[in-house]
Amino acid sequence: MRAGEHLFARRGIDGAPTSEIVTRAGQANDSAVQYHFGSRTGLLTAIIDRHMHPMEEERKPVLAGLTGADLGTVLTAVIEPVAEKLTSADGRDFLRIIAQLSGQSGVRTRDLPDPIAGTALAGQLALVERLCRDAVGEPVALERIAAMITMLTAALADRARRIDEGLPVLLDHPGFVADLIAMLTAALAAPAGKP
Repeated sequence: MRAGEHLFARRGIDGAPTSEIVTRAGQANDSAVQYHFGSRTGLLTAIIDRHMHPMEEERKPVLAGLTGADLGTVLTAVIEPVAEKLTSADGRDFLRIIAQLSGQSGVRTRDLPDPIAGTALAGQLALVERLCRDAVGEPVALERIAAMITMLTAALADRARRIDEGLPVLLDHPGFVADLIAMLTAALAAPAGKP
């Protein structure tokens, strides 16, 4: 699984050769991915589940307390657990993987895919949607939330890459997370544009 994380993060979920994953994992049999995970997609799903489950356990007790919360508070609850993934190598690989999947969030159609559907994260996103919809209307709210997910995952993946490659970062971790929350809150709360 760790070999898949590493290579999916660096070579892409569609670009990392399965044979290279198998070799990096120290397996001699080219069908090891098939044997252990059923398919390449099964490996990707297992990687995502491995990271999503602990975050979900953090999100569950927080969700009930978000009723009546403002947009910044709800976004803090959405963003902080995933931003914490920046603190470990496998977490950074996960962030680089989910950035590749951000366009498949299902927010625009309200058809959230597994492993998001039915989770506390889905509940948090529903609160974000309600708060945005009340301010700017449904179509704009859904577009903004989809864009917010893309911006969030891209920013986290870029920082993950910079950390992994030893490149400079301008803000420390708490400052980066606070600024990311403030920026995305402002983007979602901005007045609707006029055509």
